[in-house]
Amino acid sequence: TGHAALVTGGGSGIGKACATALLQHGAKVVLGGRTLSKGEEAAQELDALGDDSGEDPVAVPVQLDVASDDSAEAAVKFAMDTFGGLNIVINSAGIMCKKPPFDLTGEDMNSLYNIHITGALRVSQAAGHIFREQHQGSIINIASISSYMSLTEVTAYACAKSGMMGLTHSLANEWAKYGIRTNGIAPGFIPTDINRKMIEGTDRGRRILEHTPMARFGEGSEIAGAAVYLASPAASFVNGITIRINGCARIDDV
Repeated sequence: TGHAALVTGGGSGIGKACATALLQHGAKVVLGGRTLSKGEEAAQELDALGDDSGEDPVAVPVQLDVASDDSAEAAVKFAMDTFGGLNIVINSAGIMCKKPPFDLTGEDMNSLYNIHITGALRVSQAAGHIFREQHQGSIINIASISSYMSLTEVTAYACAKSGMMGLTHSLANEWAKYGIRTNGIAPGFIPTDINRKMIEGTDRGRRILEHTPMARFGEGSEIAGAAVYLASPAASFVNGITIRINGCARIDDV
């Protein structure tokens, strides 16, 4: 309560779920994304979850391209100007590339790195200057089940998400002295816009469910609880961890 958050990729999927949960627990949220219309639609939906006092909105969209330094800095400034402060960043923006390794290009790899790893760094740096000055801030990076296990034809994505864990550990080590905590969440198989066609109603999806003891896919809301915890004072001594939320899936061949 009383904190403000910037969520990249906040207009849909896991980012939107995390933004929703933060709002439900009293935070105000800025939904960052490349498509402003998607953010506007999500913000309208989320704002309705806030109090009904008719005062200023508690969820607002901002156009944010995490591949741009200027855009990242502008989004952080927007959050500061809108809510008068910033305490939480969730790096959830992401893209997918499904190709056999022989078909991957350098451009494919660089594109995913630029969005997932460098993009998260850009936003973290922009917010980190604010966090350092106030000696308080929580950064949460969304990694993946593919950070831990081998999945077929998603090499670029797996490498980028593994890199997100490396970024999390490094920032946690470097920035703790500034009062900044950096942690991660590694979701299991959650149907979203970037993976739904790969796992819903497919042979790949069937094998995933067969190897998941809970025998179902997860939901964004089941990831969001960890985000609330990591952002809150309850996690004040939690730094540099990545929480796995995957229904105990053990898969090496999908």
